[in-house]
Amino acid sequence: MTEDKYVIAGLGNPGPSYENTRHNAGFMAIDRLVERAGGRIDRRKFEGLAWQGRIAGADVMALKPQTYMNLSGKSINAMLSFYKIPVERLIVIYDDFAIPTGTIRIRKGGSDGGHNGIASIILETGRKDFTRLRIGTGPLPPGASSIDFVLSRFSKDERDVLEKIILDKAADAAESIMRDGLDRAMNEFNRKFSEIAGKEDRKEDKKQCSQQES
Repeated sequence: MTEDKYVIAGLGNPGPSYENTRHNAGFMAIDRLVERAGGRIDRRKFEGLAWQGRIAGADVMALKPQTYMNLSGKSINAMLSFYKIPVERLIVIYDDFAIPTGTIRIRKGGSDGGHNGIASIILETGRKDFTRLRIGTGPLPPGASSIDFVLSRFSKDERDVLEKIILDKAADAAESIMRDGLDRAMNEFNRKFSEIAGKEDRKEDKKQCSQQES
């Protein structure tokens, strides 16, 4: 029976140089999810770090691919195949700079949205109908390189919002998807939980005004 079994994968890049970068928001969120269940993702399997246990009444196989972002699908597809879990029981948690920091978005299916990790999953599984839980890491500053931006670290204020609010909200959302169903989870969690993006913009405005007055 697979009705109460899920693979939940958090996307990111392995190694100390990538820790706490925007592209590793998925790693951070799934760590929080598993920690709340009393576990740690530390078993080396499927070219990743894995954990298995019960969350929200479901049998969960959690995974942090260690293949680097662009090859995330190899690790995830290996886990799906081993446990014979269909793609529609896959939940992927990852970063998205198209939505502001402090925001969560849930949906099922769709394109890769320009995200290389999602593109790899679609390529390896041949399917798009898995659930995506996106953690906002934007906005992308005007004129900034998207590659440099996703590999940059969060500001102190952004990090505070992640640690104190968003990582737990993302874990709550993943639990809700499994316990309550996708529609209910979307209704509850598809929103902004913090005005951090607005605060950052206001700080920049004040800084520019101060420079102009001096």
